[in-house]
Amino acid sequence: MSSSEIDGQCLSGRCALVTGASRGIGRATAIELARQGAHVAVNFLNSQASAVSVAEEIDALGGQVMLVRADVSSRDDTIAMIQQVTQQFGALDIVVSNAAAGGFRSLMDLTPVNLEATLRTNSAAALWLAQAAAEPLSASSGHGKLVAISSHGSQWAVPHYGAIGASKAALESMIRHLALELGERGINFNCVLPGIIATEAIATMPGAESMVQAAKDRMMVGQRDLTAQDVAKVVAFLCSPASDLIQGQTIVVDGGVSIRV
Repeated sequence: MSSSEIDGQCLSGRCALVTGASRGIGRATAIELARQGAHVAVNFLNSQASAVSVAEEIDALGGQVMLVRADVSSRDDTIAMIQQVTQQFGALDIVVSNAAAGGFRSLMDLTPVNLEATLRTNSAAALWLAQAAAEPLSASSGHGKLVAISSHGSQWAVPHYGAIGASKAALESMIRHLALELGERGINFNCVLPGIIATEAIATMPGAESMVQAAKDRMMVGQRDLTAQDVAKVVAFLCSPASDLIQGQTIVVDGGVSIRV
């Protein structure tokens, strides 16, 4: 084991991009990767002030950080973003596909515009990232890593969550097929499926408060809140050399909530 691993810097010198990194799980992940020694590109679309705050926190940790504005639902934007990151860092070893979109509404109220926007950001974005980043990830000095963030809506039927749930199910399938097609190039593709976290996004969901409390009550690790930091640590593990033999998997981080009858 290297001295950097002993010091908790198992990502020392690795170059990472986190999409949707201005808040929630994306923010926590960007900071955790930096804490473990990675150089981090913080992607945002609209929340520039929040993204700057993340960059400042990473800078305070002594990490190398850059901000990059891009709409990950756009293939052209994604290609340009990957080029910008690789030019500034000189490499790209890790991509975390976290940015998400989609309002909470009944499927009966869904319009083509709503559905297409949700699928582009939540499903297609991972494909655009893989296409654009395949070359630098396969050139990584270790295994390249692409980790996508899913949700329980991919497997559960959740009120007002049909479009998002379907997009996350598609995302998980996309990750498995990317692993099949590109795994031999030395790139790991995996998903992290978090339980319900009291984030800003969840707060806008109908019945959010009762859902968060119900999840907390069903945890089998003692009653506690699941946090974005808990999820970020698992994402960081999947970005580390310790996960080189984990391929095409969806790792659930919910304290056991989903296995209870």
